[in-house]
Amino acid sequence: MRFLLGLTMLAGLILGPATPAFAHAGDATEVSKYRVVATGFSSSLDGLSVRVVEGGSRLELVNTSSRSIEVLGYSGEPYLDVRPDGTYQNVNSPATYLNETAAFDTALPANADPTAAPAWRRVDTSTTVRWHDQRTQWMESGLPPQAVADPDSEHRLREWVVPLRDQARTFEIQGTLDYEPAPRTWSWWVGAALLAVAVALAAHRLPRSTGSLALLGGLSSLGYAYLRTADGSGWSGVLVLAGLLACAAAYRHPPFYLALAGFVLAAFAGFGSADAFFAPVVPAAGPGWLARGAVMIAIGVGTGLALTGVLRIRAATDSDVDVVHVDVDR
Repeated sequence: MRFLLGLTMLAGLILGPATPAFAHAGDATEVSKYRVVATGFSSSLDGLSVRVVEGGSRLELVNTSSRSIEVLGYSGEPYLDVRPDGTYQNVNSPATYLNETAAFDTALPANADPTAAPAWRRVDTSTTVRWHDQRTQWMESGLPPQAVADPDSEHRLREWVVPLRDQARTFEIQGTLDYEPAPRTWSWWVGAALLAVAVALAAHRLPRSTGSLALLGGLSSLGYAYLRTADGSGWSGVLVLAGLLACAAAYRHPPFYLALAGFVLAAFAGFGSADAFFAPVVPAAGPGWLARGAVMIAIGVGTGLALTGVLRIRAATDSDVDVVHVDVDR
């Protein structure tokens, strides 16, 4: 018990500085039942690209052309202007305030008037801009009728458009919105439990496999960190640190460090990311099963390594006690 308490306190001290970055990433990438996909533009333009990021929460527009591209607001007013020298925001557009949060519930100031002349404010020198957009989201409080009738199947809810303007020419970002059924959460928990048992048994019977198992767990955490970053989230310090600790255990794994690395991997990269088991749409690049698999491996391998480390510490302690007893008997 004292060992586990000390292990918990030490892990908290190590991961404390990384927590704010993890909280920020979580705020930006809430899990969702709805998959948002940008399929392209109604009219192509060299140097202009778009994608959906942060688990469908935002659109990302990149403009490397020499032209000024406006994003139009909900009443057709100028909202954003991505120019060669940076991104500008119209402070008179209601969308400027509504799009500040994913809930679209920011109170509008008195100057927010879609009929007013644009008042541009540069918000960034980058020509890449991200924003929440109601037109891409399911805004009703309840589930779509299709999902109520058949919650275990995918449903195409609608096709959406976000209007853009290139000087006098108007064109659109086009995309789709789909309902996604919940994953089989229980199967991922069962897989994690079975993997934990398998790792502990393998490390006990084949001690040389411990390094390879630690490397597998570390790479799973680093891989999940990369998938989240590729989806538009910032780097998660917790996932990276947990992955590095486990990878280091692949080369040197004395019992205490093995227990520490396994605990950190399971607790922070595994259980701390277990919302992926419940999320129909995981805020990570690639298919959902890939992210869930990475989390499952972190939980299973981390738990197995932590148990292995604790058992080896106990075995070493019992061995020392036996040696002392032999010396006393002599």
